[in-house]
Amino acid sequence: MSLEKFIERHIGPREADITKMLGKIGLKTVDALIQQTIPSSILLTSDIDLPEGISEYEYNRHIREIAALNKIYKTFIGCGYYNTILPPVIMRNILENPAWYTSYTPYQAEISQGRLEALLNFQTMVIDLTGMEIANASLLDESTAAAEAMVMMYNMRSRDLVASNANKFFADSNIFPQTLDVLRTRVSPLDIELVIGDYKNFTPDAGFFGSLVQYPAADGSIVDYSDFAKKMHAKNIMIAACADIMSLVILVPPAAWGADIVFGSTQRFGIPMGFGGPHAAYFATKDEFKRVMPGRIIGVSVDKNGNNALRMSLQTREQHIKRERATSNICTAQALLANMAGMYAVYHGYNGLKNIALHIHYQTVLLASKIKELGYKIENDLFFDTLKITLPSNINVERIAEIALEREVNFNYTAEHSLSISLDETTLLDDLNLLNEIFSIAAKKKYIPFREIPHNIVIPSSLLRKDKILLQDVFNKYRSETEMMRYIKRLEMKDFSLAHSMIPLGSCTMKMNAAIEMMPLSWPDFGNIHPCVPLEQAEGYYEMINVLGKYLLKITGFSGVSFQPNSGAAGEYAGLLVIRQYHISRKEEHRNVVLIPSSAHGTNPASAAMAGMRIVVIPCEENGNINIDALKLEAEKHKNDLSCFMVTYPSTHGVFESNIQEMTAIIHNNGGLVYMDGANMNAQVGLTSPAKIGADVCHLNLHKTFAIPHGGGGPGMGPICVADKLVEFLPGHPLSATGGTKGITAVSAAPYGSASILTISYAYCKMLGAPGLRRVTEIAILSANYLAACLNEYFPVLYSNINGRVAHELIIDCRALKTQSGISETDIAKRLMDYGFHAPTLSFPVHGTLMIEPTESESLEELNRFVEAMISIHQEIMEVQNGKADREDNVLKNAPHTIDDVVSDDWAHSYTRQKAAYPLKWLHEKKFWPTVGRVNDAHGDRNLVCTCLPIDAYRREINSFELLK
Repeated sequence: MSLEKFIERHIGPREADITKMLGKIGLKTVDALIQQTIPSSILLTSDIDLPEGISEYEYNRHIREIAALNKIYKTFIGCGYYNTILPPVIMRNILENPAWYTSYTPYQAEISQGRLEALLNFQTMVIDLTGMEIANASLLDESTAAAEAMVMMYNMRSRDLVASNANKFFADSNIFPQTLDVLRTRVSPLDIELVIGDYKNFTPDAGFFGSLVQYPAADGSIVDYSDFAKKMHAKNIMIAACADIMSLVILVPPAAWGADIVFGSTQRFGIPMGFGGPHAAYFATKDEFKRVMPGRIIGVSVDKNGNNALRMSLQTREQHIKRERATSNICTAQALLANMAGMYAVYHGYNGLKNIALHIHYQTVLLASKIKELGYKIENDLFFDTLKITLPSNINVERIAEIALEREVNFNYTAEHSLSISLDETTLLDDLNLLNEIFSIAAKKKYIPFREIPHNIVIPSSLLRKDKILLQDVFNKYRSETEMMRYIKRLEMKDFSLAHSMIPLGSCTMKMNAAIEMMPLSWPDFGNIHPCVPLEQAEGYYEMINVLGKYLLKITGFSGVSFQPNSGAAGEYAGLLVIRQYHISRKEEHRNVVLIPSSAHGTNPASAAMAGMRIVVIPCEENGNINIDALKLEAEKHKNDLSCFMVTYPSTHGVFESNIQEMTAIIHNNGGLVYMDGANMNAQVGLTSPAKIGADVCHLNLHKTFAIPHGGGGPGMGPICVADKLVEFLPGHPLSATGGTKGITAVSAAPYGSASILTISYAYCKMLGAPGLRRVTEIAILSANYLAACLNEYFPVLYSNINGRVAHELIIDCRALKTQSGISETDIAKRLMDYGFHAPTLSFPVHGTLMIEPTESESLEELNRFVEAMISIHQEIMEVQNGKADREDNVLKNAPHTIDDVVSDDWAHSYTRQKAAYPLKWLHEKKFWPTVGRVNDAHGDRNLVCTCLPIDAYRREINSFELLK
C-alpha cells in the first residue's frame, strides 16, 4: 500500500464534493473552470518542472536528515543574536499551538481579546524597560526598526529644521553592521544624508535632524549618553537608542538619559536565533509622538456595554488610508514572537529577569578578569555581556579560531588581532571553563578552571537602574507552570483562529498550516543556529534555502531570488529598490515614476514613496479592471522618467484581467519595468506565472500562498524573485555573502530574513510537488466560484470576468442593502461572529463591501456552513428592511452578542435570546462566544491607554472614562 499523498490532507473538498461544486457553477470539469477564469494566452501548457510530492512520513524523514546537516556549536558571536531558553510552557502552549499561530491580525477586536491582551503585556514590558511613555506591538526586526526611527525623526522635523532643509542623520559607528547597512539602504532613495562617525567627536551643524547610538554599543561598551543627548537637544536634534532589552533589566533606561526613541530586538526574551529570525523588534517613544509612530498600537477601550475591551488603536491599516502619504509601509508585524517574548516576561517577572541579567553579567565579569590575567587586553572597561578583546602580537585570530573550532566554539572575529565574545542566559560554568581553556592554550599558560561564579559587577551605580518596574499584576502572578499554562489557555479561549472555523479573509489566504510543516520550528537543529556561523555549520539551512529558492523560481518563471525581505511590504520595497538600481546602472537614475492602479493594496504606494518614487495613480473602469487607455496615456506621458508599473495579479478585485500582457508590454515599450505584487499568488501557482504575464520582479507572501501561518499578525516572509537582468542587483548583506554582484545594501537585519520559518514553505512545496501545487490553485479558484454562485442571489458579486468567473476571491456588494435597511457591512461582519465565523475583509478595496477568500483547505461542509450563515444574515437584513425588526434594536446592530448579554436578567431586546445566540441549529455544537461586545473605536482613540497599569491605577484609569460614569 502506497503512502497517502500530502495533497489529500491539505485540500478540503473530496472528489465527490468537487463534482457537486462544479455542478453548482454549471460545469463538469475543473479544467473547464480554469479555461473560463484565466486568459488562455497566459495559461501554462505543462506542469512546472518540479518533482512529485511526497507523503508526510517521507517528508519527516527527509527534513530530519536536512536538520542533521546543521551543527550546533557553542556560539558566542553576539552581534544582536543570542542563545536563549524558551520556557517549555510557552513553546508547547503558544509556538506549537494552532489556536495561537493560525489566528489573524486582530482587526476584529471582539474575537481577538486574548492576543490583544498578550500584546498589551508586550507593550507594557517595553515601556517599563525603556522608560518611555508609549510602545507599539512590534516591528519586523531591529535593523528595520532603526530605519523607521530615522524616517520618523525626519518626518517630525521642526518648522525651523524643515525651513533650513536639515536632512542629515548621524549614526554612531559603534552600531551593529547590519543596522548601519539597512540605514544606508533606507536613505539611498530619500533626501536624507547619512553621516557615520564617533559620537564622542561629533559636533552637529544646522543640517542635522536626528541621531542614533547603541546601548550598550556594538563592541559591548556601556556608555552614559546623557551629555551627548543634551548636546543634540540643544540643537533641536532628536536622539534614538538601539538598546539591548536584556541589559535594560539592570541598566538605567534610555529615557533617563534623554532618548526620544528607543528600539531593539526582543529575541533575547526566549526566542530561538533561527538563523536570523523571526524576532519581534520593539519600538517605544514619547507620548507626544504616538500619532507618527510606525506599526500597530494596542489600546484599552470599552465595548457597547461599557466593559473594558482592547483594540488596535490609531495606526490600524494606516498605510491603506494614507497610501503614498503614509509614514511607513508596515503591514506585517511579529505578533506571535512578541506574544512569546511578552510571555517570557510574564513567566519570569522582574525578579526572574533580573536574576537572568545578573547571571549573564557576573559570568562576563569573571571571564574578563581571567582573560586579562592571561595577557589579553579588554578594550571596553564597562560592559554588560560582551567583551572586545585585543590579542597579543604573537597570537592572531586564526590561532584562536583553530583552538575554538576544535572545541566546537564560535567567536566574533572582528580583525586580525581582535575578537568579541558575548555571553547569554544559556552560558554555564562549564562553558566559562571551556572559554578559559581556549584562551589559556592560545596564551600557552596553565589552564586553571573556575570553581564558582562570584557576584561581581563592573557597572557603576550611576548606570544601574533603581526604579521599580513590571509591578503590574500580570508580571507577578504566574510563577508556577500550572498557573502560566492556565493563563495562556484563558487568553487562547478569548481568541478566534483556524482551529475554530474558516477565516474567509480576502487577499489574506488563511489556508491550512499543516502540523508537519510546523514541527521543525521547535527543533534545536534549526532554532539554535546563529546567522553568522561558518557555512559548514549551517549546511542544512543552506540546502533547504537553495532548494526552496529553486522551487520558487520554477513557480514564478524567474532567474534569481532573495529571501531577505521579512514581510510582503518589505518585499515590495526591496523589489522597487532593485528596479531603481537597475535604472541607475543604465545611467537612467531619473526614472522615478511608478504607475499604480487605484485598486492596489495601500502598501504599494507607501512602499513606492519609501523608495523615493513619484506615484501616478491609474484609475479603474466600472467593471473593476485597470483602465488600459489611462495606463497607456500615463506611460507615454512619462516615458522618459518611467520606472515601473506595480500590478497585483489577479487583481485586487479578484479577477484575472484578460489584457495583462498588453499592459506589461505598454510599460516595457516606454522604458519601464513591471513589478507584480504577489498577494494573490494563490490563484497563479502551476497555472500561470509572473514571468508569463510579463512581469520583471515579484514578491511572494510566504505567509499567504506558501502556508506560513499569520500568527495573529506576523511573522511573514516576502522574498523577491527577479528576471535575469535584475539578478545582479539583489540585496547583499554585511554578515553573509549573499545577493547580486552589484546588489543593493541590506533591507533587513538577517541575510535570509526570518530563515527558520522558511522550513514551513519548504515543506509545503516539497510535499505538494508540481501536480499538487497546481491542484491547490485549481481548488482555490473552484471554492471561490462556488461561493460566488451560492451567494450572488443574496449579496451581488461586484466584479467578475467576461465569463462571470472570479479568481480565488470575490467581493460582495453590501451598499444597496445598507441604503435600503440601514445595515452596514460592519454590522454583517460583527453578526458573523455570532454564527461562529471570522468576518471577511471589510471595506477593502471597495468601501461598503466584503471580500471573501475561502482557500483550497476548507471542506465543502465548511463552505456550506458559511453560505448558510450568510443567507440567514440576509434574511435578518430583510426583516429590518421590511419592518419586521426594529431598525436600531436588531440582531445585526447589536452584534456580536456575548454570553453575558444572553444570560443577563435585563434582556430588553425585541428579539429572543435564541435568535441572538443560536440562529442556526449547528451552532449548538460549533458556538464561539466573543468575550466583549462591539468595541467603541473612537473612545479608545480619545482615551489612549496602551499599557496594563498596576491594578489599582488601572481601575482609577477605567473609572475616569466618560462612558463608564
